[in-house]
Amino acid sequence: MWNFPENLSFEISKPIDAVVKWLLVNWDGFFDGISKFVLGVFNIVEGTLGIVPWWLMLIGLFYAGFKLYNVKTAVVLTGMLFTIGLFGLWELMIYTLVIVIIAVLVSVVIGLPMGILMAKSEVCKRIMMPVLDAMQTMPSFVYLLPAVMFFGLGKVPAVIATTTYAVPPLIRLTYLGISTVDKEVIEAGKSFGSTTKQMLLKIEFPQALSSIMTGINQTTMMAMAMVVIASMIGAEGIGAQVLISIRRMEVGKGFQAGLAIVFLAIILDRVLQGAANRLKEAE
Repeated sequence: MWNFPENLSFEISKPIDAVVKWLLVNWDGFFDGISKFVLGVFNIVEGTLGIVPWWLMLIGLFYAGFKLYNVKTAVVLTGMLFTIGLFGLWELMIYTLVIVIIAVLVSVVIGLPMGILMAKSEVCKRIMMPVLDAMQTMPSFVYLLPAVMFFGLGKVPAVIATTTYAVPPLIRLTYLGISTVDKEVIEAGKSFGSTTKQMLLKIEFPQALSSIMTGINQTTMMAMAMVVIASMIGAEGIGAQVLISIRRMEVGKGFQAGLAIVFLAIILDRVLQGAANRLKEAE
């Protein structure tokens, strides 16, 4: 009486499995192409960061912190990065940073045009808003499943899952920035005979830049959160150390790796936030 009737059932698992199998058979070359491209970009970024000396990274971060904030903030941020090295996690930090950088870059390539399109098209806005709502409410573990199904384990699915999870904030804030540009400024541009392209590049985009930078900041933080979870599908990096520590019940190592992730997230957040604040001041 109190249980749900057994004869009332509806499953979507079998049709989904059928679609996935069809895609794997018929679109195998497409997914292989994406995998090779992502892997190539990953190796280039990792190789570039790998040849930068650790002390040069510290100097660069100190300079950025000093320019964006002050000496105190620069010292704190540099101290955090130095501590990650002291923990013996420098190489793993580079690996984690590579995944975040690629995910953010791909998110920018996808998010900016999509946000602009939403601001220009009411139809696109009505379609995308529910999609973004669903993406941002969906548990992060769900993003791992399609990434593994189509790209296996390792670096590539980690980048794909991280990008998919991190891109919604940038789309939203790009749309918000473009759609809230002062109408008087737009009318002034039109009165001077600006074309649609000129309006977008020289008026709307600069006006929305601070909102877009905030979106990039949020996307970066989302990517940092997902990188830890992506360790479950074979991604290395600091997140993998947390997962290993949980399995082995090594609380100290887990806390140390977690602290390194927090430090890296704070560094990225402060640098991006400082850049966004400078853009607002420039306006």
